Order: sequence, then C-alpha cells, then structure tokens
Amino acid sequence: MTLQPKNEFAGSLGGTPTEQLSAKAVEIDVSDVSIVFNSRKGSVVAVDRVSFQVRHGEFVCLLGPSGCGKSTLLNAIAGFERPYDGEVRVLGKAVTAPGPDRGMVFQQPLLFPWKSVRSNIAHGPVMLGKSRAEVAKIADGLIDMIGLTRFADAYPHTLSGGMQQRVSIARALANRPGILLMDEPFGALDAQTRIIMQENLLRLWSEFGTTIVFVTHDIEEAIYLADRVLVMSASPGQILRTIDVGLPRPRSPGLLLEPEFTLLKGECFALIKQQSQLAFEQMGAR
Repeated sequence: MTLQPKNEFAGSLGGTPTEQLSAKAVEIDVSDVSIVFNSRKGSVVAVDRVSFQVRHGEFVCLLGPSGCGKSTLLNAIAGFERPYDGEVRVLGKAVTAPGPDRGMVFQQPLLFPWKSVRSNIAHGPVMLGKSRAEVAKIADGLIDMIGLTRFADAYPHTLSGGMQQRVSIARALANRPGILLMDEPFGALDAQTRIIMQENLLRLWSEFGTTIVFVTHDIEEAIYLADRVLVMSASPGQILRTIDVGLPRPRSPGLLLEPEFTLLKGECFALIKQQSQLAFEQMGAR
C-alpha cells in the first residue's frame, strides 16, 4: 500500500518526486553490482554481482555477518562508493554521487557539536535555501515529532545516545528525502533504548512514507522492522535469500513472541549461522 503522512506537518515539508509514485513503483534498482577494493594483498571483492529492487515506501533490511559488504552496498546506493561493475539507479537515474534525495543515518550520530538540536536539524533546509519561516516550521515540527521539544536548544554532548540518534534521524528527514539509508543506527544503544528507537522509527516511517534501506546484523531487528529481509552471504557479499516478512502492521514488541515471528527468526538464524561460520573460517585463513 502507499504510505501517507498521518499529520499535517509530515505532509507539509515540501514535495518530492517520490510523492507521485505508486507503492509498486521501483525506486532503487541495484543491477549486477560488484564493488572491489585494493589492498596490499591485491584486489578484494567486497560485493559480488548483487541485484535487487526496492519499491516506493518499502522497508528493506540488509542482514548478514560482519564483513559481508552490507555497509559497502548501502554506501553505493548513497553515492559514496562507485561500483566496479554494474549500476545503481534511483528513480531511473544512475547514482554517481550523494544527493538530497537520499538521507543517511550512521551507527554513530554525526551531529555538529557546536550547534543546538534545532540548528542541527535546520542545517539541511538552510543549505537548500529555504526561507527562515520554512526552516523554523520544519525544525520545530521534527523536534516535536521526535519528542525533544524540551531539548531544542541543547547541544549534542548534553544528550543521551538515543536522543542524539533521534536528532540524526530528524536531520536526515529534514530535507524530505524520498529514501532513507540507515547503517546499523541502533547498534551502539542499550537493549531498552534500542526497542524504543525501533518503535519511533516505524512511526516516523509510517508518517513520512519514506523508502528505507536498513543495514543490521541483528536478526530480530531485521524481521521486526522490515517488509523484506535480504540475507547476504559471507564475503564476497551476495544476496543469499530474500525473505518476505508478512507480519501485520502496525507492529509492537509483543510481536517478537508470536509463532510466525519465531519461524522467520529460525529461518534467518540458520542462514546467518552458516555464513558467520564461513566468515570466521575466512578470517582464520588470512
């Protein structure tokens, strides 16, 4: 289904071409992509002939063992890495560099330490030349949505890790990107904060209708969040299996106890265990 904003603010950040897309429209097309790095021991294939598509409004997780190329593949979609072979296309156009149509959230919050919460979130709209009134509406609306109104004038060093990551997500959403790319954004958080952040992310995704590609090595997180889980092999990274997650939405943490969730978790666990063992053996052989 096409996800629509649930409040006035989410629908008022400014139009993007993706808003006219149907839920079936392909937004990201990764076609036969290989990524190679040079090392002292020669060329290393990080990603090997990977192909998949992500449709408008989908939430897709890349799941795999450490070193399988998940983040490298995400960086190629973001425009930070150039494929050695193959092509990444967004809305039909080849990706050659980063762009405002793709927001990025990293594992560690990347905030300007000298800027307040409000100024960090407002940075993108300011750089895009929006008026002072537009910038204020965007920043204040997002601050309210992430529940940090009391901390709008606080600086990053005074915030907890979870609060900083909320600001990072809001800053990525401030430019109203059609695509949000997330590289293990909750990996450094404690278990309780992680659950809260997952719930917050699902709420924001529902309200904004943003297409999300989310990298994680956590099986439960992938199943809980995603419409589809792309399980990657040990290096060189390939798509080993695509698992459709047909669990109902909206989702809550109680879903983790349901039999359907347990079955999907078992399927993913068997694949990841096998690939993690391969990755471990590869490291020992080096």
